[in-house]
Amino acid sequence: MANIVLRIIETPQELADVELLQRAIWLDSDIEVIPVHLLLASVRNGGLIIGAYEPTPQPGSPKTEAAEPAKIPQPPQAAKTATPIGFVFSFPGVYDTADGLRIKHHSHNLGVLPSHEDRGVGFLLKRAQWQMVRRQGIDRITWTYDPLLSRNAHLNISRLGAVCDTYFPNFYGELRDGLNVGFPSDRFQVDWWIASKRVARRLSKRPRLKLDLAHYLAADTPILNPSKIEADGLPHPHDQPAADVVANIQQDQCPLLLLEIPSDFAALKAVDPDLALKWRLHSRALFLALFELGYLVTDFIHLKGAFPRSFYVLSHGDSTL
Repeated sequence: MANIVLRIIETPQELADVELLQRAIWLDSDIEVIPVHLLLASVRNGGLIIGAYEPTPQPGSPKTEAAEPAKIPQPPQAAKTATPIGFVFSFPGVYDTADGLRIKHHSHNLGVLPSHEDRGVGFLLKRAQWQMVRRQGIDRITWTYDPLLSRNAHLNISRLGAVCDTYFPNFYGELRDGLNVGFPSDRFQVDWWIASKRVARRLSKRPRLKLDLAHYLAADTPILNPSKIEADGLPHPHDQPAADVVANIQQDQCPLLLLEIPSDFAALKAVDPDLALKWRLHSRALFLALFELGYLVTDFIHLKGAFPRSFYVLSHGDSTL
């Protein structure tokens, strides 16, 4: 991406910009903003914050474009004539294994200004995070996201190569920011195995062969819950109860499955909150049951058009990784 500079953020002055970014990205919510003192404590104890900056044009200076974002870290002077447009924040944590506790990074926030969405800034920030965490000798990064947000699913699963077999109903309780207030805060926890060949292929400059819906249907991959466009013009979830869907899957022993979600869940919430809640509860029941059966989210498909559609791809076991 042209003109985007990435750098590690460490000083109180720079972290104040992260506070302002949080308010701008998550709709002016002071309640959910992580304050400077907690951010500073984290980065001085193994945490990592990477900022994305867009250089501010100077009077009389010619416009220039860079083929690649600048490498990190950079000197503090780099941000003085630049505008912060996004950031990613992670910190060390531990998880249980058969051999005892191991270290991971947990990526708590990834945010980009609405004016700069769909420009690849989030991907650049995550790739920089991948580089820096590997330098710490850590091979796993986890984070959570709303499984019904198609844009996030495309980045996390399709582009970055994260996988998921963990679903947390109402993970944060009632959130009070402008995007989530009054709605169950269900979350996927994804695993990003940053030393794996899978992730290296996804982050490579050589584009991977993308499979679309037609490829999966040609391989007889079933769609568990094909949506219906009803008289209101909105997508409605399939009527079949989750228990019946899962019973059929157990009987057929399908190695691959497709599970549909709304293509624009945020817009659906704004137009019809009751229908959005119906989608939340419908997909929650399916994901919980499928993960219990040993399925794993491994890819994501988005189809554009008059009636755009979005699908998760689930594989049984980890043989495809």
